[in-house]
Amino acid sequence: MKKTTLAEMKDLYIGKEGTPERDSYEYELKMEILGRMIKSARIERKMTQEELGKLIGVQKSQISKLESSANSATIDTIMKVFRALKAEINFNVKIEDNFVKLT
Repeated sequence: MKKTTLAEMKDLYIGKEGTPERDSYEYELKMEILGRMIKSARIERKMTQEELGKLIGVQKSQISKLESSANSATIDTIMKVFRALKAEINFNVKIEDNFVKLT
């Protein structure tokens, strides 16, 4: 029986790396993970969605949307959320084989 890797399955069913379909899939996956991280940090801080929303000036529904999928969030909003949660977030930018340090 032939074994298939996850990467091979993605190539076959979603599209090869660099295609619009694959890029969209990878982006959605990263945004879902970011939303889960926000929720996890909020729960660890014992905060409700409403309390977090008040800290950054948005409605509870916006926090709920962020946690379910951060797709529509701006980087500014995400930074505000993590600052309000007293959590550090790092963004890595890679150009070719070099990581760019953001200061």
